Order: sequence, then C-alpha cells, then structure tokens
Amino acid sequence: MGKFIISQRVNKEYQFNLKSGNGEIILTSEGYVQKASCYKGIESVKVNSQDDSRYDRRVAVNGKDYFVLKARNGEIIGKSQLYTSKSGMENGIASVKSNAPTAEIIDETLKY
Repeated sequence: MGKFIISQRVNKEYQFNLKSGNGEIILTSEGYVQKASCYKGIESVKVNSQDDSRYDRRVAVNGKDYFVLKARNGEIIGKSQLYTSKSGMENGIASVKSNAPTAEIIDETLKY
C-alpha cells in the first residue's frame, strides 16, 4: 500500500513524496508555503492520477525519461524520478495510478 509522506524542506516549505508499497519514491511534490496547500496537493494527486492525459512524459537534458503529473488547470502537482528507459517510466506512472487513490497520509512534520 502506498503512502504520502509530508515533510518540511530546509527553506520551511512543505512537500510530499508518494511512496509505493516497497518504499520507493514514485512522485515528489513542489514546495508549499502552507501545510493546508500540501494536503490539497495530495488530494489533487489522488484525483488526477487516474487520468492518463494528466501525465506529461518528458526527457531530461541527460536523456533520461521522467514524468510530471498535472492538475486540471495545468499546474504541476508532482514530478517523478529519472528513469533509464521509457518502460521504466511507464511502470512508474502505473505505480502512481495504483498507489495514489488509497495511499495513507503520514505527516512527519508532527514528529518532535
């Protein structure tokens, strides 16, 4: 089962990582100033991850494949890791689609 892990960056912005059942990070969010916005980003991933047209498949300058997940308004919600092959990237997209809808949310910013 997947998990959304909320953490805080050095610059105090909040972010989330979506991890698959095996603990691999499959999607990383942009930074959010407000924690509430981070939670809204997670809800947006849960909804938009099921629509294949929301995935923008890209190639990095080093030639590796990656994808971004966009909301309906075109804003980027999250970005994948770099993959060595297109099939690896497609497997990453499939993993987001299967893990995101039921992933639990773990807020690591509440730990002291």
